[in-house]
Amino acid sequence: MRKHVFFIGIGGYGLSAIARLLKEKGYVVSGSDSQLTDLALDLRKNGVTVYEGHHPDHLVAVDIVVRSSAISDDNPEVQAAHIKGIPVMKRSDFLGEIMQGYIGIGVAGTHGKTTTTAMIAWMLAALDQEPTYIIGGVSKNLGNNAHAGAGKYFVIEADEYDRMFLGLSPTMAVITNIEHDHPDCFPTALDYQMAFHGYCQRVQPQGFILACGDDAGVKKLIGMVKNKRIITYGIEPGNDYQAVDITVNAIGGHNFSLVHHMPTGEKVLTSVELQVPGRHNVRNASAAIAIAHQANQNIQRAARVLRQFTGTGRRFEILGEARGITIIDDYAHHPTEIETTLEGARSRYPQRKIWVVWQPHTFSRTQTLFEAFCNAFSLADHVIVSEIFASREQSTGFSAAQVVEAMHHPSARFIPTLPEITQFLIDNLHEQDVLLVLSAGNANQISRELLAHLSKQEEEL
Repeated sequence: MRKHVFFIGIGGYGLSAIARLLKEKGYVVSGSDSQLTDLALDLRKNGVTVYEGHHPDHLVAVDIVVRSSAISDDNPEVQAAHIKGIPVMKRSDFLGEIMQGYIGIGVAGTHGKTTTTAMIAWMLAALDQEPTYIIGGVSKNLGNNAHAGAGKYFVIEADEYDRMFLGLSPTMAVITNIEHDHPDCFPTALDYQMAFHGYCQRVQPQGFILACGDDAGVKKLIGMVKNKRIITYGIEPGNDYQAVDITVNAIGGHNFSLVHHMPTGEKVLTSVELQVPGRHNVRNASAAIAIAHQANQNIQRAARVLRQFTGTGRRFEILGEARGITIIDDYAHHPTEIETTLEGARSRYPQRKIWVVWQPHTFSRTQTLFEAFCNAFSLADHVIVSEIFASREQSTGFSAAQVVEAMHHPSARFIPTLPEITQFLIDNLHEQDVLLVLSAGNANQISRELLAHLSKQEEEL
């Protein structure tokens, strides 16, 4: 008899991916969410029963309930499951169970883990390895955020929020960088660092940690880790895998060569050409090829595959161009991510004016990283800041207007609501401008509404 798994919070990136994977594996899958996201609606199209809203009556013939980190104990479906004696599991514990029997490749880090996970999954799929994967975003190359493959590898984005990654025991553990985030879950930088230390300790005895040796937080971490094999990658000298001869190519990405430094000498493994912009993607691609090398894959083929990598949804996603205005959607919600995204935009569009719409995500993050946010937008020509997207938090009374007041930027303005921002952009954007919408909340609706409006204007000309 097939097991029936019910997901509370099925519309998010994390649980929607697991639901998709289990559906492909032959499970009976259903779930609920407070609102129907595109991911939830896509699951519906693929035969998953998805309810809008939460109600005890939804739990019919259910064997296991899996809950999102955002779901509280007083949720009516959680309470009904307890009354009925149905096991309620956190995402981390459930993932640990379904990964058993695979060679796990976990990708953790404050920034870049979605893109790096997508790169590795796409690369292994194109190398005929048929991986199973769970990505925290939709891969443009693969067309989804999860898949149950027939091969031996399980590639997973190892999310640190709510300590999800402490339920995993990967054989290969990538760590892209470590910089304090999620203060609602990790009040101090040390709390955050120790969670990553716990993740490293869960790596299989025969496995290894592939760590970005360029990052100060990662270097501090690997100095604390004992009895684990550690391999480093990055751009700076001293890494085991080093990207060298980095240049900007004609399509706005980067070309580089990857060198493997060994005790017996060094070897140039391959040359790489990327179409995704930014030096951060040079690091991400270096990690992916290092994984391929350690997994005894054909490195030349791996490099050719990465040339075709086009990114993931909401990670420097170029939605389109209308009236000569380019509109880009990005998930950046941490100061370092904002700076990195702007560097990529400046590299790709050096002569064009760059507008940024930033929707701060959660009160705790905005207040904790206040100073860094104030200084993150120096590469933008114009900055528009909306009111804070609360997500899982209650209002503290703090406003994003306070960030704008403290910014050292000549053209930063606070416009609280999304409709007001959309209208302001319609009135003020000009041909050759580039718009970046940075949001982990719902401000991406601005990108789509604006593109539709500009496209209609273009047709009428």
